[in-house]
Amino acid sequence: MTSEMVTRGPAHAVYAISVAAELAGTAVQNLRVYEREGLLTPQRTSGGTRRYSEDDVVRLRRIVALLASGLNIAGVTMVLSLEDENARLRADIAAADGRDR
Repeated sequence: MTSEMVTRGPAHAVYAISVAAELAGTAVQNLRVYEREGLLTPQRTSGGTRRYSEDDVVRLRRIVALLASGLNIAGVTMVLSLEDENARLRADIAAADGRDR
């Protein structure tokens, strides 16, 4: 195993759009819509090809689940924004707790 393989984590973009769509259980054209709506920002190769990470696939699965529960794109946008903000706040609290010790 190379050191490059060891340093790659869930944010490393390796999946093509078709693979990411299949892993998330949705169609390729939906990924393009989600990107256009700002729900997802895949990395791009120097040639402009989209590449998705495991973190992106997790987010895609969350989008698919929210849509399946009856939310529209605007609702999904709001839920994801609130979830992202909650995660940031929890990280801030955890960091503050670590500084207080």
